[in-house]
Amino acid sequence: MQGTLLGYAVSILIAAAIGFLLGGLSGAIVSVRLFKHEDIRKFGSGNAGLTNVLRCFGKGCGIVTLIIDLCKGAAAMALAQAIGKALGWAPLAEGTGAAHDFRWLCYIAAVFVVLGHVYPIWHGFKGGKGVLVGVSVFLVINPLTFVILMAVFGIVLWRSKYVSLASCTASLCVIPVTLLLEHFQRGTYWHIAVLYTILIAIAAILIVWSHRENIQRLRAGNERKIGTKKAA
Repeated sequence: MQGTLLGYAVSILIAAAIGFLLGGLSGAIVSVRLFKHEDIRKFGSGNAGLTNVLRCFGKGCGIVTLIIDLCKGAAAMALAQAIGKALGWAPLAEGTGAAHDFRWLCYIAAVFVVLGHVYPIWHGFKGGKGVLVGVSVFLVINPLTFVILMAVFGIVLWRSKYVSLASCTASLCVIPVTLLLEHFQRGTYWHIAVLYTILIAIAAILIVWSHRENIQRLRAGNERKIGTKKAA
């Protein structure tokens, strides 16, 4: 089945399933249930994310949330690529001298690990906003991408004091950054670099979509800034 249409289709399904199932393991929900026997979605902003965990349940649960959400993204991408290589059904010539490249399956897994995080199958399809798992995804894909996005996030947060605005801006910036780094840094052919960019753009747009309520509050001028206390 190597190199056949069926081989590529099955490989995509495997990578997607791995990403979605691992992505559905919410660090915020698991940590709060494990240590506090509560549902984080019933507290604070109602979001199953690191910021809400820290605000409502402190650093202990926050550290566990951080570890789970960072590790699951990296694990999904590594596992998808490893299985792809072992099966050998979906090789992709990358233009870097590798005749049989399977890194593209990492991008497939990346899309679905973010999707699984936002709509977790294990937690009633109500999850977080995908920022933390997105960080792990971008770090695995290319550490330089991660550094650039963290710089963008830091600058926007410093100037605006809005975590949501910084998260959305950095997520959207991954689209041109991925395209440019894939071609000019890695030497990937343009058409394959575009394919990778489209895939990561889906994940980035999904993260922004999960912030739609924050965007509405930003437009209305009542989004909370970092460091401000919630009004009684």
